Amino acid sequence: MRTGTGLVAAGCAAVAMVAGGFVLSAARAAETKPLTIAYIQKQGDQQYFVDEAQGARAEAKALGNVRVNVVNVQMDANAAISAMNVMVGQKVDGIAIVVPDQQIGPQVIDMASQAHIPLVSSDDPIKSGTGQAAPFVGFDGYQMGYKVGEAAGKLYKSAGWTPDTTRVAAAYEQQLSVCQDRENGEEAGFKAAAGTIPKIIKIGTDNSVVDAQNRTGAVVTANPQIKHWVVWGCNDENETGAVTALSNAGIQPSGVIGVGLGAYLTCKDWQAGQESGNKAALYISGQDVGSAAVRVLVDTIRNHTPLPAKTIAKTTIVTPTTWRSVMGSCS
Repeated sequence: MRTGTGLVAAGCAAVAMVAGGFVLSAARAAETKPLTIAYIQKQGDQQYFVDEAQGARAEAKALGNVRVNVVNVQMDANAAISAMNVMVGQKVDGIAIVVPDQQIGPQVIDMASQAHIPLVSSDDPIKSGTGQAAPFVGFDGYQMGYKVGEAAGKLYKSAGWTPDTTRVAAAYEQQLSVCQDRENGEEAGFKAAAGTIPKIIKIGTDNSVVDAQNRTGAVVTANPQIKHWVVWGCNDENETGAVTALSNAGIQPSGVIGVGLGAYLTCKDWQAGQESGNKAALYISGQDVGSAAVRVLVDTIRNHTPLPAKTIAKTTIVTPTTWRSVMGSCS
């Protein structure tokens, strides 16, 4: 028998003794025991993932007796595997992971499965070695892209531009399936809204502002005759980096239709009242995704609820005149 705050045997039932004389059933004690959730993130210094970590911690606090360990592995797949080893060794209660490389999916899933730790893939979907998708928390990549492309197509049509004087700068990490989904959606949404689509120049990046800016700069230099540019990307980093490159090359804001994906960077120009090529953005909340990931994991651990196959967060198109009413503030 253990006394104090431990378990005591009472016939065939186990009860937990707590301060003040309250008695909880063993099942209830399991529901309220301290939990640790690991959140392993790529590019943890990007604003979206900073927001995601904040959302995870806020949800943990709201649920009570839950701690979140956030690990930033940048774009290092080996660091992600090392972080998994550490978290499995620490016997955390659940894991959410944003993989830096989807090819490590089978290994990540196998590690969690062997340790009997529930796992969700956050933002970027992963599959096991047999092709089974891990439970996913994030956004529908194709639909996100479709909304971005649709907004860009409407702005293009309204501007009266023509395909022969316009190019589309599409900046994204080309090996990442979620970026491929978004790009496919962007193309489809644009064509649906505009009826036609100018030549697309696909710019491979590492999804960072600096890389998008540098690589787009080279593209603009190679196309000096083009004065009208439509810009989209896999995230706000790509879009704002590309728009900055166009500005640096002397393209006026009136010659750029940039539609971001995230809105956490595009909103900075709007907040400052600065005219730029950032004409709209799809607002996505990293906080919502982080919160949802922790919520479904804790629900599974405490209530034995099966992890949902997909948990999809809401998205909204915002503009320089509507962003504040939707977002509230610009990080």
